Amino acid sequence: MKISAIITGVTGMVGEGVLHECLNDPDVERVLIINRRPSGFSHPKLKEIVHKDFFNLAPVKDQMVGYNACYFCLGVSSVGMKEDEYRRMTYDLTLHMARTLAPLNPDMTFCYVSGASTDSSEQGRLMWARVKGKTENDIMKLPFKAAYMFRPGYLHPTPGLKNVNKYYKYVTWMYPLLRKLFPGTASTLAELGQAMLKVTKHGYPKPILEVKDINP
Repeated sequence: MKISAIITGVTGMVGEGVLHECLNDPDVERVLIINRRPSGFSHPKLKEIVHKDFFNLAPVKDQMVGYNACYFCLGVSSVGMKEDEYRRMTYDLTLHMARTLAPLNPDMTFCYVSGASTDSSEQGRLMWARVKGKTENDIMKLPFKAAYMFRPGYLHPTPGLKNVNKYYKYVTWMYPLLRKLFPGTASTLAELGQAMLKVTKHGYPKPILEVKDINP
């Protein structure tokens, strides 16, 4: 199967890691990245749209037709945010993109990067987990060919990439221990990107992928 993918969030660590795997996969024919600011990336497979307002996709809608995968890696931290603000930047923004893409690309597989401990009930005490849970639930109701929710834990960065969060230099030493002692808590960014490509090509028995499903 040949893949034409849309990726969001490539100016962040997760999105860049997923982009890296796509550009290196021979089954990926082309990639469209949509960012609020120029990414600085260049590759023969790559097309970039710089568009500041993700709540108004009408000006770029026509350029989003003809893709069979979307890897949605755009997200914000809930730290210091009130629920209504976090919901707008997480639920509202993501669903606006998903609702735009579904009718344009009915053959699309939509992959959303959520997080470990996301609350599918939407009723738990953790604000971010409730919002992410509602986001997952409502994406899965849309008429995509398939939709998969990825719930990674700790993500180990890919060597050589530029958008690694600064604090990672203080915690990467823990990765071998986490992987050995608590294998259900950690993945590499490469494994996350490869898992997205795998479900696009071959599907998966369930729509929500925890760490144990992401890791080979």
